[in-house]
Amino acid sequence: MAKVLVVTSGKGGVGKTTTTAALGAALAQSGQSVVVVDFDVGLRNLDLVMGAERRVVFDLINVVQGVAKLPQALIRDKRLESLWLLPASQTRDKDALTDEGVGRVIDELRSRFDWILCDSPAGIERGATLAMRYADEAIIVTNPEVSSVRDSDRIIGMLDSKTVRAERGERVEKHILITRYDPGRAARGEMLNIDDILEILATPLLGIIPESQDVLKASNVGTPVTLNNAESAPARAYVDASRRLMGEEVAMTVPAERKGFMNRLLGRRAA
Repeated sequence: MAKVLVVTSGKGGVGKTTTTAALGAALAQSGQSVVVVDFDVGLRNLDLVMGAERRVVFDLINVVQGVAKLPQALIRDKRLESLWLLPASQTRDKDALTDEGVGRVIDELRSRFDWILCDSPAGIERGATLAMRYADEAIIVTNPEVSSVRDSDRIIGMLDSKTVRAERGERVEKHILITRYDPGRAARGEMLNIDDILEILATPLLGIIPESQDVLKASNVGTPVTLNNAESAPARAYVDASRRLMGEEVAMTVPAERKGFMNRLLGRRAA
C-alpha cells in the first residue's frame, strides 16, 4: 500500500528539501517507486536539489487546477528510473492550492507509487497544513538548536490535529530526524545533545545526520547526497534512515567527535 510521508519542520533552513531528496533517492535505490512532491509554492527548491530545474514544464498548481494532467507534470529522475519529481510553481502563491485539489492529486499518486514524499514549507501556514493534510507518516526535521526544537514541538501538535487521519481519530506516525549535528559542539554545550532533543519532543528518532560539507557539495551539483557520495557520513545516515522507514531494524549511529592532530598529540602528552 502506498505511503504518504510529509517532511516538515517549524523553522526554515533545517534541511527538509535535502532530506526529501536524499530519502527519496535512497528508497528508490532499494527498489521502491517514489515520487517527491514540492509543496513550497513560490520558493521551489526541490527541482534544484534533484538537478531537474531545466525540465520543469508543468507543476503541482497546474495539476491541482486541471491545467495539466499528472503525467505531464511528473519528471523522471535521470539517474534512477523509479524516482520521480512533481515540482512546485515558482510564480504562484500558496493560495492557489485547494484542499480538494491536493486530495485528488495525492489519491492519483497513491495509485502509481509506493512512496509519496511531500516536501513541506516551514511553519504553520496554508502550504504547510496542506502538505501534511493527507500524510500517513511524518518526519519532523530539526537542528539541535532550542528555537528549532521548540518549533518542532508545535508542528507535532498540528500533526495531531490538522490531518485527515487526526479527524478520523487515527494517528499520524511521527519520526524525528536531527540534522547538522556536531558532536564536538554538543559536548561543549554549544548545541543541544541527542538526549535533550528526544526528551523535549518525546518522539521516536529516525536518524542523526552529521554536519558535513558533503551535503552542500551535493546540493550545489543538483544531486541528492545519497547519490553524490554514497560513502559520506550523511549519505550513510540517510540510507540507514530510509531502511528504518521500511521497517528494518538498523542500529542508530551517533556521530562521534573527530579530534584533530594537535588535540590527539596534546591528549597523549596529558596522559
